[in-house]
Order: sequence, then C-alpha cells, then structure tokens
Amino acid sequence: MTDPQNPDVPPAYNPPPAAPAYSSAPAAPAGAPAPGAPVPGKTLGIVALVVAIFFNVIGLILGIVALVQSKKAGYKNGFAVAAIIVGAVLTVIGIIVAIVVIGGIIAVAGVGTDAIQACEAVGYSGTVTVQGVTVDCNTLNP
Repeated sequence: MTDPQNPDVPPAYNPPPAAPAYSSAPAAPAGAPAPGAPVPGKTLGIVALVVAIFFNVIGLILGIVALVQSKKAGYKNGFAVAAIIVGAVLTVIGIIVAIVVIGGIIAVAGVGTDAIQACEAVGYSGTVTVQGVTVDCNTLNP
C-alpha cells in the first residue's frame, strides 16, 4: 500500500520474521562411520554365518573377526554372534560324530582281527563266534 499523503514514497520494507534455528544432527563419535554407512563387520558376519554351516571352524573364526570389527566401531553384530554359535555347536557335533565313527571302525577292525585269529585256530574250516558275531571261516581261507 502507498501512503495517501506521499504517493511517491514507497512503504517501508518489513522483512519476514527469522526462521527458528534448528541444531544440526549430533556428530558421529570418533572412528564411527557416518549415518547411513555400512556397519563394519556386518557383511563379514553374514558370510561367516553361511560359511559356518558348511565349514564350521572357518565360519567360527570369521564370526569372531566380524564381531571384533563391529565391537571396535561400537556396533552390535547379531550375524557374527550367530556364526560363532553355529560354528562352535557344529564343530562340537562334528568332533563327537568323528569319535563315534572312528570308534566303530576300530571295533569292526577288532572283530575282523579276532575272527582271523579264531579261524586260524580251527584251520579255516567251519564257523566261529567272535564277540557275538558268527563268522564263516571258509570265506576267510587265504
């Protein structure tokens, strides 16, 4: 609007009120990645979990490395923890299975050795019973 008494003088300019000042996002801690950046060790944790299923000890080691990387950066890594658990459990199960299989092989080999000795004693004729197993010595004749 113009002043009716002074039509040639423009009205005084009133600037709009200043916008409220907002603070910026807090700075990331030293050594931490910027917001939106990938978590250190997360990808390695996922890889470790998959590897732990097939190659237990390797997955266990990779899981530990991924967890250490994440802890240094101040993050939690569930995949790394899962890889450590899966790797450890499957490694223990693998050791138990290996002991049982080796024990079974030794037991069978022991029966075989005893059977040969028993058949030698009877001249490789007839049958003998060794540790509850009946063996036909005619098939073992050298």
